[in-house]
Amino acid sequence: MRNWLLPEAIEDVLPAEAARVEALRRVVLDHFRSRGYRMVQPPLVEFLDSLLTGTGRDLDLLTFKTVDPLSGRMLGLRADTTPQVARIDAHLLNESGVTRLCYAGSVLRTAAAGPGATRQVVQIGAELYGYAGIAADAEIMQLHLSALGAAQVSGLHLDLGHVGIYRALAGTAGQDGSGEGNDAALFAALRDKDMPAIRELTAAMPEPARAALRALATLYGPAEATLATARQALPALPEVVAALDALAILANVASGVDAIHIDLADLRGYHYYTGATFCVFAQGERGAIVDCGRGGRYDGVGRAFGRARPATGFSLDLRRLAALADSNGTRHDIVAPADPDPALARAIEALRARGECVVVALPGEAEDGRRRLVRSGGQWRIEET
Repeated sequence: MRNWLLPEAIEDVLPAEAARVEALRRVVLDHFRSRGYRMVQPPLVEFLDSLLTGTGRDLDLLTFKTVDPLSGRMLGLRADTTPQVARIDAHLLNESGVTRLCYAGSVLRTAAAGPGATRQVVQIGAELYGYAGIAADAEIMQLHLSALGAAQVSGLHLDLGHVGIYRALAGTAGQDGSGEGNDAALFAALRDKDMPAIRELTAAMPEPARAALRALATLYGPAEATLATARQALPALPEVVAALDALAILANVASGVDAIHIDLADLRGYHYYTGATFCVFAQGERGAIVDCGRGGRYDGVGRAFGRARPATGFSLDLRRLAALADSNGTRHDIVAPADPDPALARAIEALRARGECVVVALPGEAEDGRRRLVRSGGQWRIEET
């Protein structure tokens, strides 16, 4: 038995990566704090009925479950932190007005998001409760973008969507709009942009719903042009007009991005989100497109905890972020010799006070490293090797 093996899609984080992840955690949390977001630390495990409340059908299959030997009740290991933060806002803080919260910690999932992904994600995010207007969505979206900027991730691409448009159009066609009832097949076809299936499933629908739902799958591309086309192609239902207006506002206020696209058939997270949504991508190694987090509006997430407040937020994977972040400014450790010289001790303390990492070699230990403290002209100086 190879007792050093880990489960599939579970791995150790070794020193170099762990240092990058921890440094970014501090950068991003400080960024959140400077904008009024207070940190909370929910537990890794809690009762299953609480953990899955509100978003249970989306998270149920991703959640590891076990029995609590003390109470006999089912426990879950969190697969996402947002439901826990919603519980804290609704039940523990119970504040009036706007509440801004943030968090950072590991989540564990029964399945990885895709090939090469991990099942233990170091998740960091922010949530804003108590404000229903588009200004809250704009604040959260821009916080996401500025946090990526603070982490030195460049070349950002922003994708915007709004789940309210599909709900409104499905309702006019006599569908329940849940994505799971009589519209399940249409929902799946739109999500996959399967045009032959969309045409077949909408063939018997009345106009203008038929034309609008067929158009929905084609409405993606650069923000300004897509919004202009959508206003012409979609019926002027109040919900549709309000959604398009909201997306226009978000596109106009977004900063720090290279491109802004809109996809009105993006139905990922449909059962969770209630309004505008956004995704951020960046270009990784060899031109690969890397997911830099997702967010949006999810009003009523705290309803099961007795407080159905407006809510919007986002989360991202810190390990993925660390792999993308610019490492040009990385400083290597400084190695100091095992020398009793008091001047060396003073030099080491001064460097550490400046934020440098200084390793004092043990007697006989090889002084390997790109930066070393050496005595030159009676003074201790850093030598680059």
